[in-house]
Amino acid sequence: MSKKKHYRWTMLTMLFLAMVINYVDRAALSIAMPFITQDYHLTPGEKGMIFSSFFFGYALFCFVGGYFADRFGPKKVLTWSMSFWSVLCGSTALAFNFWSLLIVRALFGVGEGPVSTTANKAINSWFPIKERARAIGIAQAGGPLGGALAGPIVGFLALWLGWRIAFVVIAVVGIIWAIAWYRIATSSPTEHPLVTAEELALINENREVPVTNVEDAPRTPVLQIISQRAVLVTGISLFCYNYILYFFMTWFPSYLIDAKGIDLKSMSIVTMLPWLVGTVGFVCGGILIDWVFKKTGKQVFSRKVVLVTCLLIAAVCIVLTGRVESVASTVAVMTAAIGFLMLTAPAYWSLIQDAVPDHQVGTAGGFMHGLANLSGILAPTVTGFIIESTGTYSSGFALAGGLGIAGALIVAIFISNKPRKQVAELATA
Repeated sequence: MSKKKHYRWTMLTMLFLAMVINYVDRAALSIAMPFITQDYHLTPGEKGMIFSSFFFGYALFCFVGGYFADRFGPKKVLTWSMSFWSVLCGSTALAFNFWSLLIVRALFGVGEGPVSTTANKAINSWFPIKERARAIGIAQAGGPLGGALAGPIVGFLALWLGWRIAFVVIAVVGIIWAIAWYRIATSSPTEHPLVTAEELALINENREVPVTNVEDAPRTPVLQIISQRAVLVTGISLFCYNYILYFFMTWFPSYLIDAKGIDLKSMSIVTMLPWLVGTVGFVCGGILIDWVFKKTGKQVFSRKVVLVTCLLIAAVCIVLTGRVESVASTVAVMTAAIGFLMLTAPAYWSLIQDAVPDHQVGTAGGFMHGLANLSGILAPTVTGFIIESTGTYSSGFALAGGLGIAGALIVAIFISNKPRKQVAELATA
């Protein structure tokens, strides 16, 4: 069969690489923070504020980016987004004190905000319903893989060339991706010359409305989209999920150094393990959801059962991580926690696609993701002040685990097992 009949997988490969770069860039600050702390003598509270500043811009532009993806298409939005955040990532090298780091990090968050939502919009346009969960899982798996690579890449570059040069090098990689994406991508398969009629028919299989160009999509009031119960509930649950993720991303490297006494080189290696298992979790989560859907024929149930079960297990593991003693046990339990956490992730993006018509996926997903990423403002700062006031990390682990349990329960209780209404009914509501 001609490769031209599989162009959607080329698009997915590019989205996967975008997520790898996204997380390498995002996690770089956590890896470099011991060097930065030495240079600027930062307190735990100040480090927490720097980690959190990213999410002021990020949370807002998750929503803005999703709206733009519906309006202008994933091609333009991801080109702008990757270019802007790569420049800001490189600009971290120009920071000279606490306040300059705070400002650069907040603007960096503005650039990264649209990426996950826009990738989800692209998958919605390029993949049939029966392949969406696994496509989401594969694309989003680039995130934890990037997190795994960030430790050795940024750690090595920082030790070899200095932490400032490390940020410049990874910024250049992002610029190269943006140029390639602009040249080979389109927002809709109907616009791409390499998409055959056969592939387009597959993409449109079981859709209520065939995929269209962005300019032809109907317009729906934003408030009508974001006020739906499924969108709000999914966003609140994803807030709880993200609290665990950002607690891990921002504080686990410091926990290993400060509380467990390992050196920077060892930390750079061992923090790869949870991310690598998380990468597998993302892919397996998407495959598992599609498998349950195929076996049961229950679209929403297939998302819920994976999300609720795996998030509960992840929450329990997070609490246990703060209580085990040895370094090996700590890394092992945290690795299990992140693996189960990532298994749930494709379910969120699949649920939001189930909840709204295709032309609203960017806006609804952006609102869900923006609401969820308010946790990025809270988790690093709250954890920093918990450590500063108690002198230990255990309460921070317990809070993250408790929120994970809450996130699983609200999906179990408040998300309906029935698929959304027909597009015509929703559009005229």
